[in-house]
Amino acid sequence: MDISEIDQTKLETFVMRAIGDLSAGYGGVMVSLGSKLGLYKAMAGAGPLSPKELALQTGCAERYLREWLNAQAAGGYIVYHAVSNTYELSPEQAMVLADEDSPVYIPNAWNVPASMWFDEEKALEAFRTGKGVAWGDHHGRLHCGVAAFYRNAYRKSLVPEWLPALEGVVKQLDAGIDVADIGCGHGHSSVLMAQAFPNSRFHGFDTHSTSIEEARRNAEEAGVTAQASFHTASAMDYSGKNYGLICFFDCLHDMGNPVAAARYAAEALAPNGTVMLVEPFANDRVEDNISPVARLYYAASTTLCCAHALSEGGHLVLGAQAGEARLRDVFQKAGFRHFRRAAETPFNLILEARH
Repeated sequence: MDISEIDQTKLETFVMRAIGDLSAGYGGVMVSLGSKLGLYKAMAGAGPLSPKELALQTGCAERYLREWLNAQAAGGYIVYHAVSNTYELSPEQAMVLADEDSPVYIPNAWNVPASMWFDEEKALEAFRTGKGVAWGDHHGRLHCGVAAFYRNAYRKSLVPEWLPALEGVVKQLDAGIDVADIGCGHGHSSVLMAQAFPNSRFHGFDTHSTSIEEARRNAEEAGVTAQASFHTASAMDYSGKNYGLICFFDCLHDMGNPVAAARYAAEALAPNGTVMLVEPFANDRVEDNISPVARLYYAASTTLCCAHALSEGGHLVLGAQAGEARLRDVFQKAGFRHFRRAAETPFNLILEARH
């Protein structure tokens, strides 16, 4: 490389960007520690606190807390008051860091990159061989992180916003229909719907048996075992017919043969039934997906989504940034005539398909 061709300003700008990303990675460890030690919860609504006061409230060592608090202040995750040498968690920061039921609660999401580091050797091997890595073969922090992260987003939007955006579906759910939740994971989506629509029956299916066991526990804790059941099955062999609603929550792009999965859904759907497809938000062109959210999704897609699709044969590896046009093509090939965008968020596309 000819050093004389290097633009020093551009170099320094990019180095600082890379350092910023590295700093964020370190910060994620601090967020996880703060969450698991109950530090954010102790600070929420407590006003300015000294390290000693936080130590007394949490039972943690003051010297460690002082360093952790400074790291948080340096990253803008808490507010530092120089005059009193105290630290405060604002209400907005508390929503993101302390309130486990908040739709923007973030600490659990750090389990996903943690699992990606744990599985680095598997990713290296996959890159070199082209082979896949199945969802169940990843570190356990992946499954817990994804389930917990999506649970709150679904809690905020699924029942009050997304289902009403589908034509006539809420009325059917109120009256009572059978619903299939494909790739249900820990079952949070099925549980939320079962709580909202007691006259309907919800059937969750997933290939990951450990997640199915967790889904059953979640349904029992929520008191909806009479309405929600969970079974180990793939998107192309689950039981039942005449479903009024079939849901794919952030999972179709993970499948090795999404066209076949959509075709199977078409056969299992009632004549007036609906497929609800929730996918990561993406535009149709790479140049329109240059953003922090898209970067997150592309990175996860590299080691998780594409890897699982390849483990299932990789007939069509959509990836986590498929976009509406490619998803529409999948459902058209599966025989669906109706396909539309029903709603969207900065993180998801909510799509509706019918015969």
